[in-house]
Order: sequence, then structure tokens, then C-alpha cells
Amino acid sequence: MLAFRGQMQAVEGELSTLREKLSLHQDSLPTKRLDPQLIEPSHWANRHGDSFKTAEFAGLKADIEKAGGNVQPILVRPLSQKEGRYELVFGHRRHRASLELGIPVLAMIWTDDLADAELFAAMDRENREREDLSPYEQGSMYRRALEEGLFPTQRRMAEQLGVSHTWIQKTLRVAQLPPAILECFKSPLDVTCRQAEVIQASLDKDGRGVLKRAEKLRGQQLAASAVVSRLLDNKPAAKAQQMDVRAGDKLIGKATLAPDGGMTIDLKGAAVGSASNDEILQAVRAILDKFNRTAG
Repeated sequence: MLAFRGQMQAVEGELSTLREKLSLHQDSLPTKRLDPQLIEPSHWANRHGDSFKTAEFAGLKADIEKAGGNVQPILVRPLSQKEGRYELVFGHRRHRASLELGIPVLAMIWTDDLADAELFAAMDRENREREDLSPYEQGSMYRRALEEGLFPTQRRMAEQLGVSHTWIQKTLRVAQLPPAILECFKSPLDVTCRQAEVIQASLDKDGRGVLKRAEKLRGQQLAASAVVSRLLDNKPAAKAQQMDVRAGDKLIGKATLAPDGGMTIDLKGAAVGSASNDEILQAVRAILDKFNRTAG
């Protein structure tokens, strides 16, 4: 236990130090235009491939091309095992845009030692401040860090990153949905935290049924809300059908056909009294014929 506490204090100290360094020295870090091919994505890279197919990314790429390069620099750290190469800390979209355009990317180079926990914290903070990561991407990033032991628990991760434990749980729920479920959506980036919550609740209740419905949804390219509705089997309630019952020109009642096929005929006493028995029987037969044609 003492050893564990010591490790946690050390990690927390590293993150605190990094926050201070970034706030004090970010403007004074050396910047350089680098060949984007010399920069490798971080091991903790949190961008899904679909992020580079959106209208927002196309707009960012067009802006960078028009400006002759990115104005806001990315952050990299030198790779100790690969001389002349760098690891991307944050700025994945700016790096990708520059790479696709074939132009140098403006980068801040972090020359001090930067532990993995520090890199992760810097990446997470930058993404949250920009608010441009989907819950799936954020959750995937957290999931990988937890699986590889960068943080011992979700709660500790939340404390060290300065976010709520609830936020960690919500984004993880999106990232941890079964692949068969995520494949039902046009992109996993479309799944919201709330949708993941209701899907997971349905999986817990009837996993086999949900997965069976998922098999029929893959490749249909439906809107996210429609996918969720079908996964949960939320069919719109069938409405009862109503028709007037008439004896000649007189309205003598209402006939209702229920969704289950049952029928009720309500006759108005005063109106019925003014019609003969034959007229009433003829009116009932007529309404039965109408309902039969509707059902057919």
C-alpha cells in the first residue's frame, strides 16, 4: 500500500509539474517547421480515421492551405530511439492536414523530459479545451491508458486529469460498446454518451436480442437516432382506426378497429332510434366491408 501511494504521489507530482511548465513556458518553446513525415502519431493517439473525413477537417485543411501552413503550432517531443524523428503530443488534425497537403508543419518542440503520463495529460487537456473530440475518441483514449496501466483506476485518472469521474465513465461506455453495435452506425463518432447509456442498458437486459437486431442494421447507413430506436426495438405504436357508421345520410355511431384486430361499434341511441333495423344492419355490414378492405 505504501509503495502504491508513493507511485501515485510521484505521478501526481509529474502532472502538476507539467501543467506548470506548459502554462509558464508554452509561449517560449522553440518552434520549427518540420517535415510532417518525420512526425509519428502518439501511442495515445485519439483520432479515429473518420475524423479526417468530416467537413470540419476539410475546412481546417483549406484554411491551412490558404495560409501557407498552420498558424497554431502543434506540440512534439523528440523520439530518443529515432534520431531526427518526433512523437506528436497534440495537434493531430493540423499534422494530418499538413501531411496531406505536402507542406511543412509548424511545431513546438518539447526538449525537456516528458513522461508518458505527462504527455497523456497534455494531450487530454488540449483536446478538452478545444472541445473537438467525440465521446468515442475520448473514451478510446481513456480506455487504452487504463488497459496499459498508465493510471491504476478510473477515479485516479479523473483526479489526475482534472475531470469528473462521471465524464470518464460516460466516454468509456461509448468506447466499450461491442464492435457489432458500433458497426451499425455510419461512424462511431456519431454515438452520444446518452445513446451509449441506453444501448448498454438494453444489452444488459437482452443482449442476445439487441445483437440479433444489430446484424440486420449493419450497412443500412441510418441516422444515429434511427439505429438506436431499432436496436432497442422501439417500434412506433400502431394507431386505432375509426370510421363513421351511417344509415343513409344519418350518422348513427363510430366503429373502431384496434391494432390487435379487435373491433368495437358504438351506436348513438337517439340516432339509432330514427333508423330501421334493416338500415342499421346494412350500415354495420358496410362498415365491416370497409374494414376488411383496409386490412387486406
